[in-house]
Amino acid sequence: MMQGYFGDKGELFFEIDLIAADGSAVTVNALLDTGFTGWLAMDIQDVESLGWSFIEKREMRTARGDAIFDLYVGTIFLDGQELIVPVLAGEQIPEILIGLPWLETRRLVVDRKAGLLTLGED
Repeated sequence: MMQGYFGDKGELFFEIDLIAADGSAVTVNALLDTGFTGWLAMDIQDVESLGWSFIEKREMRTARGDAIFDLYVGTIFLDGQELIVPVLAGEQIPEILIGLPWLETRRLVVDRKAGLLTLGED
């Protein structure tokens, strides 16, 4: 089970490791975005610096309207597991985002009053 933390505005953050193509790991704070229907989204510069493999271009609906993103395949280390996930990359994505698919396989517990934020398997 992963312990998360609340941002200044109540955002839900979790620490994950991004595994570069050369096997090195970069630890980052990822924002759980319940409006994002993908697994992982990042700025294109960050994805390219990890050396992940490009798959295709994909049109997605965002809060700002339809946009074209590059789809990559990336490796992350989350909650004690190394996982291969689809990664949407675009320009001007200020935060690394994890989305709704994580909630299909993991339980999210949020109790802001008690300062409790966890994401993990049952």
